[in-house]
Amino acid sequence: MKKVIATKNAPAAIGPYSQAIEVNGIVFLSGQLPIDPATGDFVPGGVKEQTEQCFENIKAILAEAGLTVDNIVKTTVLLSDIAGFAAMNEVYGQQFSGTFPARSAFAAKDLPKSALVEIEVIAAR
Repeated sequence: MKKVIATKNAPAAIGPYSQAIEVNGIVFLSGQLPIDPATGDFVPGGVKEQTEQCFENIKAILAEAGLTVDNIVKTTVLLSDIAGFAAMNEVYGQQFSGTFPARSAFAAKDLPKSALVEIEVIAAR
């Protein structure tokens, strides 16, 4: 069975998708933009600040599912410009203790709402 996971502590979906779906103990989070759920706006700053907000949103959705970043097994990071990789990577590395999840990182021509960073994750119970 497929279970929808949603929280008001992360931005609402801006299209026809769910914040996360759980199937057989695997939780698939939709890509998280650097939107502050309290304001509905991007956080001020650059790649570092946007990466931090993406992770705040990810943590909120994981918490709703009863999970933490320690449950993340795979991430996909999208950057509007690969030149921001080092700044993203610095913040990214601080989010995990112990074993890092598998990761892919890409530069995308355009991200929704002109974000600098978008991050999606897969977590397992």
